Amino acid sequence: MAALGANKSTARELLRPEVLSHLKNLDLVARSVVEGFLIGLHRSPKFGFSQEFAEYRNYAEGDDPRFIDWNVFARSERMVVKRFLGETNSHLMLLLDASASMGFGGPPVSKLRYGQYLAASLAFLASRQHDAVGCMIFDEEVRDYRAPSSRTGKLQNVLHCIDSAQARTGTKFDKPFDKFREQVNRRGMIAVISDFYCDIDTLLDGVRPLAWQGQDVVLFQVLDDQELDPEFRANVLLEDLETGEAVEVAPEFMKDAYPLRIRSHIDALARAAGGIGADHVLVRTSDSLDQALRNYLLFRQRRQ
Repeated sequence: MAALGANKSTARELLRPEVLSHLKNLDLVARSVVEGFLIGLHRSPKFGFSQEFAEYRNYAEGDDPRFIDWNVFARSERMVVKRFLGETNSHLMLLLDASASMGFGGPPVSKLRYGQYLAASLAFLASRQHDAVGCMIFDEEVRDYRAPSSRTGKLQNVLHCIDSAQARTGTKFDKPFDKFREQVNRRGMIAVISDFYCDIDTLLDGVRPLAWQGQDVVLFQVLDDQELDPEFRANVLLEDLETGEAVEVAPEFMKDAYPLRIRSHIDALARAAGGIGADHVLVRTSDSLDQALRNYLLFRQRRQ
């Protein structure tokens, strides 16, 4: 029991951003987070992490050829793949906001770097369950795109895409959602990782058609502690990282009016997401990653 307790304690440490910030390789970060998370989870059957064979299904483009049953093909010339308990036969598309405002934060990590940790960990976790994984990096434009795939080696391609994201320019949500609708027809899961400093109605214009198509959408809102609980004892000049506009604010405003405004925006986003059947998850950059991963697994279970 003592050894198990020590393992779980170590696992929790691997989920903390201040520990992860010392790991330069994003692949290593994703492996450390997911393995630490699974140790803490005790591989609970509640979350479907069994690798027991369940059934066959017809092969579809993008499936990993490792799971083709060649014996069945030799007998019937039908291409089928093995499914396992806990699989969803689905895809996960990661949309990571790399606009200038995501560069804010730290230490130990900026919102963008935390978003990269989260996106890479979700990709690694989904890959373990043989789900196809893709990603899109965007700001005002779509900067990089990897189509969902479960083929061998594609995970590294996705991780490289995530790791190469750099914070710059403003945010336009219509571009990534339009790109997604053009490229992906198959029903699946979409995880959007952003600070969501945007007009909520404009965001919903992009998300609503995806929800109507049957896509499961979760909005991970990543914010820094200083954005949620600012600590200023004197007048401070605040600059909009995306527009360059600056305004001087008094500590009284930051203490009284600002918390009400940021909470109002967060609550409005959560209500709007719920109104179209999407999920909203607020994440601090100081939070360990286990709760975000738990939300993903619960989100994923609804498709089984």
